[in-house]
Amino acid sequence: MKNKTLSAWLCVLGGPLGLHRFYLFGLADLIGWALPIPTALGMYGLMRARGLGVDDHLSWLLIPLLGFVIAACSLNAIVYGLMSADKWNARFNAGASEQDTGAGSSNWLTILAVIGALMLGATALMGALAYSFQRYFEWQIELARQISQ
Repeated sequence: MKNKTLSAWLCVLGGPLGLHRFYLFGLADLIGWALPIPTALGMYGLMRARGLGVDDHLSWLLIPLLGFVIAACSLNAIVYGLMSADKWNARFNAGASEQDTGAGSSNWLTILAVIGALMLGATALMGALAYSFQRYFEWQIELARQISQ
């Protein structure tokens, strides 16, 4: 029996590591194994920016990856948390009897996971977009200054 509340919280707290995918689809899930790659690249970009400064071009490309992965996992948490019990049980608990349908029901912890996912995902997505656009436009201004001199 796959629990909807646990799945939503795994998306919020361990989504960038693929924990929710392993819980729902097992250890053979390729997306679960692929999720830590952009997460690690984004973390590497953060470490590069801290060590080399914000003028490092590679960190400009890598840092938004982390934000996009967090936002995508937060979107998964929202979708899972708002999914009806019937759809949840049909998709993830196909062999369950009518008495075992409690795993697909929502409670306050599910709603808190959805609220947390919305806050975290929106912050990560807006931060990644703002950082990307700011660095891109600063780079364009610097190139324009070099050309004009």
